[in-house]
Amino acid sequence: MTSAAAQARLVDGALVVTGGVDAGTIVDLRSQGEKLITAASGNLVVDLGGFATAHSVVLSMLLCWQRLAHQTGISLSFRGVSGRLASLAALSNLDDQLAGFGAESVHPAH
Repeated sequence: MTSAAAQARLVDGALVVTGGVDAGTIVDLRSQGEKLITAASGNLVVDLGGFATAHSVVLSMLLCWQRLAHQTGISLSFRGVSGRLASLAALSNLDDQLAGFGAESVHPAH
């Protein structure tokens, strides 16, 4: 069973990420997100509630997005983080670096 192709789009001021990726398809999603981040201003929430992947390449992409947002003066935070992705971030000691990855913000694993 494969997930739908990942997509990033702006919806009501949030960067909504849906579908799933792997190491071979993450670059396209990263590029989509970077274009949207550079076009945004102010605070931007990345909604991961419809995102189906928990993998180290996802954490790398989110850190890249966060770095780009910081460089362009945008405050980036995350919501809808799955339990699996939050656990991976915690194991990698990255949960404190990604706003919204705290235990109170995490959804049960799916």
